[in-house]
Amino acid sequence: MTKKEANKGGLTPAEIREFKALLLAKQNEILNNIICMEDETLRKPRTDLSNLPIHMADVGTDSFEVENTLGLMDSERRLLLEIEDALGRIDDGTYGICEGDGSPIPKARLRAIPWARYCVACALLSEKRLLITREDSFEESDYNNQANEEQQDEELDNSSNDNSSNE
Repeated sequence: MTKKEANKGGLTPAEIREFKALLLAKQNEILNNIICMEDETLRKPRTDLSNLPIHMADVGTDSFEVENTLGLMDSERRLLLEIEDALGRIDDGTYGICEGDGSPIPKARLRAIPWARYCVACALLSEKRLLITREDSFEESDYNNQANEEQQDEELDNSSNDNSSNE
C-alpha cells in the first residue's frame, strides 16, 4: 500500500493511524481500569477483628462487591480481546471491512466504536443471532459431527445388543 493509497475498507493511511491511536488509547484505559478494580476490591485487606461479631449482611455485601467486580473485569477483558483483534485487522489490511457482508464500515461508526467488526446492518443481524459468521458455521458443523458420531455409536450399541439377544 503506497502512502496515499487506501486500504480495502477505503481508509487512508492517516485514518488508519488515527484509528490505531484510538484503539491503543482505549486499550491503555481498560488496562488501567482493570488494575484499579483489582487493587480496590480484590486486594483489599480483610481485617479480622475477633472481638467484633461479623454480620451476615457485611459478608453478603463483600461477596456482592467481589462478584460484581469480577463481572466488570471479565467484560473489560472481552473488550481488550476485541481491541487486540482490531489491531490485528489493521496489520493484515482488513480493518474497516465488515466481516458480515464485506462492505466498508462507515468511518463514523469506526470513530464511535473503533473495534467494530460489522457495519450497522450486520451488527443488528448478529445481535439477533441471524448473521452466520465463519465461527458459527464451524461450531455448528462441529456440533453436527458430534451428534452424528453419537448417533452412530448408539446404533452400534443397539445392533450389538440385538445380536446378543438373538443368540
